[in-house]
Amino acid sequence: MKISLIIPSYNRGTLLRRALVSVLEQSRPPDEIIVVDDGSTDNTAQVLKQEFPQVKVIVQINQGISAARNTGIRQAKGNWIAFLDSDDTWLAEKLAIQVRALQQSPDTKVCHTEEIWIRNGTRVNAMNKHKKTGGWIFKQCLPLCAMSPSSIMIHCSVFDDVGLFDESLPACEDYDLWLRISAKYPVLFIEQPLINKYGGHEDQLSQKYWGMDRFRIQALEKIIAQSDISEENKQNATQMLLKKARIFRNGALKRDKTESAQHYQQLLDKYQS
Repeated sequence: MKISLIIPSYNRGTLLRRALVSVLEQSRPPDEIIVVDDGSTDNTAQVLKQEFPQVKVIVQINQGISAARNTGIRQAKGNWIAFLDSDDTWLAEKLAIQVRALQQSPDTKVCHTEEIWIRNGTRVNAMNKHKKTGGWIFKQCLPLCAMSPSSIMIHCSVFDDVGLFDESLPACEDYDLWLRISAKYPVLFIEQPLINKYGGHEDQLSQKYWGMDRFRIQALEKIIAQSDISEENKQNATQMLLKKARIFRNGALKRDKTESAQHYQQLLDKYQS
C-alpha cells in the first residue's frame, strides 16, 4: 500500500504549517506528500521551501479547490489517495489505524473516520445530522456531506471509475463526489476520531457562499441522470432534490425573487412527473 497525500491550499501559509506538522508526526507517514498551491499570494511558498523541503509542491494559477485536488490526484504516484484540507489536522495514529483497517478488509476501496470539531478554537459536539456511518451509505449522503475530505482514503481505481472532483462546482464538490462513490462502493467507517476539523474562519467555502444547497441540487441532478445507478438510489436522490428545491422555491417567493422561484418550480415540475 503506497499512500499519496494531497493538500490543496490557497493563501493559508500559517494554517498549512499546522497541517503539515500533523502529517510529519504520523506514526505511519504517507509515502508521498503533495501540496497544490492554488495561486497563493501570501507566504505559502516561503513556508514550504524553508520548513518542508521533503514536500512535493505543485504551483498553479488559482482555479479553486476541486481543480487543486484533481491536479494532485493526477500527479500522485500512490495507489491510495488521502486528502487533508489545509485548515485541518490529523491525529498521530490516523494513517496507521486506517491502514490496519483496510488490510483487514482487502476488498474495501474507500475509508473514512470520525472527527473532532473545533469552532473558533473551542471543541464542539457535532449535530446529529452530521453523524457518520459506514457500509452502503448513499442515502445518508443525500442530505449533506457525510464524509470529511480530511479523513478519507480512496483507492486510485475509484477515480478511474467515477471520475474526479467536479471543477464547475464552486462549493459542495466533495458532496458531489461522495454521491458518485457511495452509489457504487461501500465505505469503511472508523468510529475513532482521527482528525481535527476546524471551522469558523472567514475563508471557508461555507462562509463564502450562501445557500449551499444550490450546489447540492446540481449534484443531485447529475447523479439522477446517471444510467448506472440503481432505481432505489435514483428515487431517493429525486426525493431529496424535490425537498431541497421546494425550500428554495418557497424562499425565493417570499423574497420576490421571481426568476429564482421559476427556476426551482421548473425543477419541481420536471422531477415530480
